Amino acid sequence: MDISIVAPVHNEEKNIEKLYLKLLDVLSKTNRSFEIIFVDDGSTDHSLTLMTQLKQKHKKMKIVKLKKSFGQTAALSAGIDHAHGDVIILMDADLQHDPADIPKFLQKIDQGHDIVSGWRKERVDPFLRRKLPSLVANWMMSKISGIKIHDFGTTFKAYRKEIIKNVRLYGQFHRFIPVLAEGQYASIVEIPIASGKRGGGKSSYTLSRTFTVFFDLIRINFLSRFLSRPLQFFGSFGIGIGFIGFCIVSYLIYLKYAHGLALLAYRAPLFLLSVLLMLVGTQFLTLGLLGEIVVKVYYDNPNTKVYAVEEIIE
Repeated sequence: MDISIVAPVHNEEKNIEKLYLKLLDVLSKTNRSFEIIFVDDGSTDHSLTLMTQLKQKHKKMKIVKLKKSFGQTAALSAGIDHAHGDVIILMDADLQHDPADIPKFLQKIDQGHDIVSGWRKERVDPFLRRKLPSLVANWMMSKISGIKIHDFGTTFKAYRKEIIKNVRLYGQFHRFIPVLAEGQYASIVEIPIASGKRGGGKSSYTLSRTFTVFFDLIRINFLSRFLSRPLQFFGSFGIGIGFIGFCIVSYLIYLKYAHGLALLAYRAPLFLLSVLLMLVGTQFLTLGLLGEIVVKVYYDNPNTKVYAVEEIIE
């Protein structure tokens, strides 16, 4: 299999048939074998019924039905796990991503790149509610990660199978796959893509999702730098705090024996602060060791899933 298209579907009954026919038209012209995987993420409208009807007419479609709505990241993870293509392209099912851009992704993959990221260079979204928060978040993500791309937020990206299959997704980390794949020394390139409006239906985007991105920035920065070595982070912090406390108590002991000043009579608050700092430092060091145990458990259980599949329709 050459190409796998993965699109999570949540209440997209007005868009799913149009998207599938567009994909079929574009992919048929590539002269490559392909599959189109729709992941039903607990839709409550007629999306699954329409997909099943399309599946009866077309053999290129695969439907992965999840037991409930697990969210976009989990749905993408399910689609990736069931994809067989050498190139896996992720996209949304709301027609904001134009299938006509797919040949440009494939061209960059053919040139030797591992990840091709879409860039909504000319966005049609409202400036204050969508574009401005996105610009700020993307700028911060680029600075934190060191990856020079403009648009981390769009799902529309293409990956070599051996890259994306080795990335564990959970939470809302589908935005940061290029960052998570950096440890594999992946070659990343960015291409401009069309940015359209929803074909129909109601967007699940809310302004609160913008704020979660900033928390994700902190999480992804920590995980990308210290996931496999938490003791370095917590241990360094703990040793630093503990060393300050040790220096303070050493100074107080010096005052006691050199000048006869009783610790609790003259420097009680400072003495208590030094003890507290050493205790906190020890706690952080212990937390780092516990983190090392968690990391070992994490890597020893690679088959843990963030979704549950109810049915595969092939």
